[in-house]
Amino acid sequence: MNFDWGPLILTFKLATITATILLIIGIPLAYWMAFSRFRMKFIVEALVSMPLVLPPSVLGFYLLIAFSPQNFLGQFLDNYLGLRLVFSFEGLIFASVIFSLPFMVHPIVSGFQSVPVNIQEAAYTLGKSRFSVLKNILLPNIKPALLSGTILSFAHTIGEFGVVLMIGGNIPDETRVASIAIYDEVEALNYDTANYYALILFVISFSILLGVHYFNKKMLRTY
Repeated sequence: MNFDWGPLILTFKLATITATILLIIGIPLAYWMAFSRFRMKFIVEALVSMPLVLPPSVLGFYLLIAFSPQNFLGQFLDNYLGLRLVFSFEGLIFASVIFSLPFMVHPIVSGFQSVPVNIQEAAYTLGKSRFSVLKNILLPNIKPALLSGTILSFAHTIGEFGVVLMIGGNIPDETRVASIAIYDEVEALNYDTANYYALILFVISFSILLGVHYFNKKMLRTY
């Protein structure tokens, strides 16, 4: 049996890039959601949470339509930025960031809200800026939440199927991730190959989640 490692490598590359981007944008977004007093904040919260309840194929379909070269947004990105998000690895990244956003943001929001308010107020009375409080007080106290968000978004990206299939298709070495490879092998009745893909994903995903639960428990004991 000639086993192709390409889909697995592509999957973990996608998950790593997605988790990194989500960590960068997730921290300021979670900070705003945790502390903002904006009256319409619930709309943003609902939008962030949509991927939790929306079928992946629905999100993938609308992204496919939005970024199609036949539509204005797709034409603009292609003509002026040279960026084509349909049937490309860049499109997989964009779709994965949207689809895994709540798995990063929600743990960090909970982490921010768990930090005692009096600690923050004391820092403000000493003349500390919001950025200084975020950097030196909030972030060091929510390491378990940051770790949980990163690992959950990473693991969730590994398991994506509907979104990546709709926006990326099934292009070898470009958009054919492990979940799509498993589907292809099952369709072709190659159950042994499909089992290898599935078993590797299962073992790695379980090991990652086992590790994050262990380190989170260890971190919590130090606080």
